[in-house]
Amino acid sequence: MGLRLLYQPGQTPLDEEECEGLKIKTITTQRELNEFEQHNLEHALIWLKRQRLTPEKILTESFILQLHLKMYGEVWKWAGKYRNSEKNLGIPHHLIPIELRKLLDDFRYWMTHHTFTPDEMALRFKHRLVSIHCFSNGNGRHSRLMADIIIERIFGLPSFTWGHSHSHLSADNTARTQYLQALKRADQLDYTALLAFARS
Repeated sequence: MGLRLLYQPGQTPLDEEECEGLKIKTITTQRELNEFEQHNLEHALIWLKRQRLTPEKILTESFILQLHLKMYGEVWKWAGKYRNSEKNLGIPHHLIPIELRKLLDDFRYWMTHHTFTPDEMALRFKHRLVSIHCFSNGNGRHSRLMADIIIERIFGLPSFTWGHSHSHLSADNTARTQYLQALKRADQLDYTALLAFARS
């Protein structure tokens, strides 16, 4: 019996090869997968609390990959590795390292020149990161956690609340609808809704 996944609007379907990267072969349903991924995420959050993170460490390609590995490495063999296929979202996969480096350079410029407020810098970073779509799956959760790390560890401000549904934005609910609508407005360079949602 294979893995049977049900995708919510805005989620990226896995191809057959990516599904074969599942480490826990007893998982067959979306509910079981969600439970194991949530357990893995909790381990990642514990790991994060133990890290002494400086801006110089956070704003690197290696940390972005390491964070994804810590979030999903117990469940997926391809965790922490750039996707090598095209998806319904994101840029062509061969451009991922280039665009990620551009994003990191842009963020350093924003910080140096105080281009935006701290919240807007973190959320612009999050939006660009999820738009690049570095990984086969988990890009939304990964980019939100990166935004939380940036706002807490770089700017010393409280983490975002994400509509008080941070762990439930993968479910089909009102918070997810508001989140996706805010992302669509950010696609048009209007970050007002995303800024409000992240602090709601």
